[in-house]
Amino acid sequence: MVRVPLTPADRERGERLGRLLREARADRSLVDVAGAAGISAETLRKIETGRIPTPAFFTVSALAGALDLSLDVLVAATGPAPTTGRGAPAA
Repeated sequence: MVRVPLTPADRERGERLGRLLREARADRSLVDVAGAAGISAETLRKIETGRIPTPAFFTVSALAGALDLSLDVLVAATGPAPTTGRGAPAA
């Protein structure tokens, strides 16, 4: 299976997701949050630093639960940029 290269927009969304998760984790340890989500600390570290910019839905869902975040909040924060009626990004 050939993996499609990520676009700059994909990478930027991954970085936004990582920032949001780091902020939500606050003073909780990476190990504690990863354990609560059922993932490895290394996986969480890679997501937070953008090295895994497109984690699986179930991983994101588990992290949202562990951090008491709404999936709606995550979608709003990491969704694509709004577009104008012509398909170009809004200014």
